Order: sequence, then C-alpha cells, then structure tokens
Amino acid sequence: MTTTKSNPASGPARSLALLGRLVRTDSVNPALVDGAAGERAIAEMVAAWGEQRGLEVTRLEPVAGRPSVVLAARGRGGGASLLLDAHLDTVGVEGMDAPFEPRLEDGRLYGRGALDMKAGLAAAMSALEAAAAAELRGDVLLAAVADEEHASVGTEAVLERFGADAAIVTEPSNLELHLAHRGFAVFELHTQGVASHTSQPERGVNAVTHMGRVLGGIERLQRELNERAPHPLTGHGVAQVVRIDGGEELFVTPAACSASYERRTLPGETRAQVEGEVQAVLHEASRGAPGFRGRAELTLLREPFEVDGDARIARLAEAEARRVLGREPVLAGAPYWTDAALLQAAGIPTLVLWPSGHGMHAADEYVELASVAALESILDGVIAEFCA
Repeated sequence: MTTTKSNPASGPARSLALLGRLVRTDSVNPALVDGAAGERAIAEMVAAWGEQRGLEVTRLEPVAGRPSVVLAARGRGGGASLLLDAHLDTVGVEGMDAPFEPRLEDGRLYGRGALDMKAGLAAAMSALEAAAAAELRGDVLLAAVADEEHASVGTEAVLERFGADAAIVTEPSNLELHLAHRGFAVFELHTQGVASHTSQPERGVNAVTHMGRVLGGIERLQRELNERAPHPLTGHGVAQVVRIDGGEELFVTPAACSASYERRTLPGETRAQVEGEVQAVLHEASRGAPGFRGRAELTLLREPFEVDGDARIARLAEAEARRVLGREPVLAGAPYWTDAALLQAAGIPTLVLWPSGHGMHAADEYVELASVAALESILDGVIAEFCA
C-alpha cells in the first residue's frame, strides 16, 4: 500500500489491511464496462477469508461469472439474526492513474471502490469475525454480493436462499443513518415521424420537433414535482431526460427520435403513478401537433425504500451511533438507490449505514479511515445487542 503523510492513529484497528487487499482486487462490473474483471476474484478472496476463520461459506452464482458469497457466524440458538449486505462490484476506472493501488494520505484511503463500497465490506467482515468469537445466540450473516451497481442479481439470489430478522446495508451515508432512499424508473421515449426532403417539410413529420414537445412536458412535470410537499427524508422526486438520439442526416426531415428518461421516485410513489405521468406528458405533447406519434417503454424499475424509525434495528443503530460518535446521529435519506430496497421488500427491516468519504464513482474516490473505525464500533455494538 502506498503511504503518504499518513496518520496511523486515525485508521481502524482491524480492517485497514483487509481494505487494502479489497481495493487491490479489480472488481469492475462487466455490465457497466465491456470486458471488465467482474466479481470472481474478489468473491473468492472473501470466501477464502471466511473459510480460514471457520465461518459457514455459501457461494451463489445465478449468472455465470458473477458470484456472490454469504458468510455466516452461526449462533447458539434462540437469538435474533442480522444480515450485513455489502456489494463486491465497482464502477469503471476511467480517469484514474492507479485505481487498484490503495494510497493512504492524511487519514484517507484512495482507490476505486474505497468508498463505494469496499470499506463497508471490510468493516462488515471485521464485525462478522468479532461476532463469531463472541458466540452470540443469534446468527450473523454477511452477504458480499455481485452486481449492485447494475441489476442487483447478487442480493436477489441471496434473498432466494437466506432471510434474517433485520439487515444493515453498508452503502455510503457519511455515518448518517439512512432510513429511506429514492427509487427510480427508466423509460425509453420514442417519437415517430415521416421523412422528407427538408426543402419540402410539409411532406414530412419531424420526430425531433415532436420530441422537443415531450422534453417540454418533462420540464413541466419537474416543476410540478418541486411544488409538491417533499418527503421528510428524501426531498422531491426528479424527472429528467439524460440521453437523446434522433435524425439521420442533413437535408432529411427526421423520421425517428428516442430519449432515455429517468424518474427518481419517493417512498409511497408507485409504478402506476410514474407510468401515468409519462403517458400524460405524451398526451399533452400530441395536442395541436398533427401527425404526432409517441410511446414510452419502461425498461428498468427499482422501488424506493423506507423503514420505520421505531424498528428495533433502527433504534439500536441510533443508540450505538450516539455512543460511538458522541453526538446525536443524523437520521436521513439517500437520493440514490441501494439493495436496501430489495431487503425491505422481502420483509426484512433494513437501514443504510456507511463511513464517510468523497468521490463516489469519481476519479478521486477516497474513504476517511476514522469513519471506518467508527462504523466497526457501531456494528459491533448493534450486533452484540441485536443478536444476544
């Protein structure tokens, strides 16, 4: 590990070396970057680590080359079970000079996945090892999962085989307790026109112009969302077009145009609601537009997440965070999606808790090591109480 101006006292006691090994292991998601390494090497590393410590190890591979690993410290019986969930995959490394060479500087560890989310994985592994030594009554499980950054096939496979009385997802939260996060729906929008020579536009129908009317409708929808009462933890919903493609060449009236539309949803908003919104946008765009033909195709949907703040796992995590941090913990929500939504939907009360850092999905990604130490302590305390 490259070390520059480091402060050893600021680092976690148990998982710094483990974190360095995890960052060194390339696990870029191949669904995001063609030909990327994927999770096999890091999954085998986690599995071997668990086997060396006498933990129960289960390998799951619903998609070839995309393994997940579940480690279990089985209890004596009669206690509640807790599942820790951390993903193995990372986004790509474009713009990074040495993405898999962890660099320690001023109490921060830099490298791809350091923040999102190998520090959380290292802290969870360390907490699991401590739980095994404590011989608690309840089971403690760690799901080290593939593909969270794309389609979450890892956590979905885990939920087919395993359950728990509660779960903690160690996604980035800056040591806040995230009790909710947004979901999202992705639509492909299409307008169909009629090609003509641009010197005779009256003989054609311009699909790009019609898509412009749709874009205006999306902007109006965003204004409407901003005028609604915000969710107390996740704020307002978001509606935006993020990609557009249309037209064939110069001097030809465009016959087709397509756009990718994202709708970030709040707890309580439903698939039917967002599908109704986009249909209303298309209907309004057609008014006064002869020849308008438009359609929307829902291509990806992830539900929002919210857990009851009075759930036992939430109350214990709040108390332990208060003890470790020496202050009242922040109860918040996240704007992005996590696997917590899948766990909560499966009937497992779940919260998100993770160390602090910067540069998630960026070239300057780092995690603050003091926050990893704090997360370890919080997890140790929650596990000891919940699974006792």
